[in-house]
Amino acid sequence: MGIAKKTRNIGQIVEGKAKETTGRALGNKGLQRRGKAEQAMGKMKQAVEKGRETFKH
Repeated sequence: MGIAKKTRNIGQIVEGKAKETTGRALGNKGLQRRGKAEQAMGKMKQAVEKGRETFKH
């Protein structure tokens, strides 16, 4: 996995966690859900890239 993609995926996970935490603190369920969804997308993208890397070698 390239450094740029890895950094972007980790950034998406961190950003999602921040949204989820902010939503929880403010009692905003929509923001919490968006944060969780963003984290899931980042983790999924990481898994896809890791799979590609495995088959590449």
